[in-house]
Amino acid sequence: MIGVTDVAGLLRSRGQWDAEGSDRARRVAMPDPVSTNPDLYSVVFENDRVRVLRYHDRPGDRTQPHHHPDSVMITFSDFERRLHHGERSVDVSLRAGEVRWLDAQEHFGENIGGTESVSFFVELKDSPSTAADDGVVELGPR
Repeated sequence: MIGVTDVAGLLRSRGQWDAEGSDRARRVAMPDPVSTNPDLYSVVFENDRVRVLRYHDRPGDRTQPHHHPDSVMITFSDFERRLHHGERSVDVSLRAGEVRWLDAQEHFGENIGGTESVSFFVELKDSPSTAADDGVVELGPR
């Protein structure tokens, strides 16, 4: 995965870095799930501190690669997904009503369960990355 720092360096080397370069780098390197998957994600609330997304899919639905900032995830139905990033994948199974922390990450996923799933993501704005020093983040919620 290309990180914000890598994109910032590329923009700087091309003379495209300015006071808003950090935000531009995030948008270039990490696509938004509402843009990549508008049939699955919708914005239900937003202010200057948080954005709340509703996610709804059916068995077999797959998302396009996208980015989540540091977020809190709330499952409103049972949740069985396979999340992928590069060569890594992880199966996640959560019960309805669970609340989990989601480290900032880029991934794509698929509903591997037998039922529709509904979740809400409370995304934190301007949150620092919680990736380990080696840049590896734990996929999925914790």
